[in-house]
Amino acid sequence: MGERLDKQIALITGASRGIGRAVAVALAAEGAHVILVARTVADLEETDDLVRSVGGTATLTPLDITEGDSIDRLGGIIYERWGKLDILVGNAGVLGPLSPLSHVSPDAFSQTIEANLTANWQLIRSMETLLLQSQGGRAIFTTSDAAHKCRPYWGPYSVTKAALNALVKTWVHETRDTSLRINIISPGTVRTGMRAKAMPGEDPSSLPTAESITPLFVELAAPTCACHGLCITPEDYKTPQGLRRIHEGL
Repeated sequence: MGERLDKQIALITGASRGIGRAVAVALAAEGAHVILVARTVADLEETDDLVRSVGGTATLTPLDITEGDSIDRLGGIIYERWGKLDILVGNAGVLGPLSPLSHVSPDAFSQTIEANLTANWQLIRSMETLLLQSQGGRAIFTTSDAAHKCRPYWGPYSVTKAALNALVKTWVHETRDTSLRINIISPGTVRTGMRAKAMPGEDPSSLPTAESITPLFVELAAPTCACHGLCITPEDYKTPQGLRRIHEGL
């Protein structure tokens, strides 16, 4: 078990599968106590088993992040138990309907906005004070290249990810004079359930695993991270220039 994140408190949304699960295990392996947030208890328990297998500890928090009051309540619980939050990973999201924009129902469009955008605003609103109580609060949000590629039939997903980027970058500018370090990861093509749903004919064995990109999350969560406001990819992390951007805030 590592020590880079020893005794830090990390909140990960969408922690029941895919990237969120892999990130939770990676942060726990570095010593963080991970607060696992997702809707399904059974899936959270599977993540907890993996966290324990690397010597980590977790608090399981089954809730629907689209219910804003639940995020506020979670913030209160974190304050009462730990008095701070060191790491926030806003990873939960939905693909939404794959359909021409003119065929998307109002309910489906609204649900995608609530999951991919509004819930992350609620996290910022509820967790900012807790992050500021940390000696070096870190926040990481998961985006997608769909935000700028704007593929046909991916409208709700693309729109919400572009809006998420704008939301997080605004928060970055608002917190420049604080100790917070807030960044965005665009993971690219990764072997996840969401990817399989979006590309059903694709061979998943040909894709990188979620575990392969977790070192970047660890770097951005670590106290040594100096960058603020980057949108970075796993490929960036593999280059000397990319590492300088993270460690020196370039």
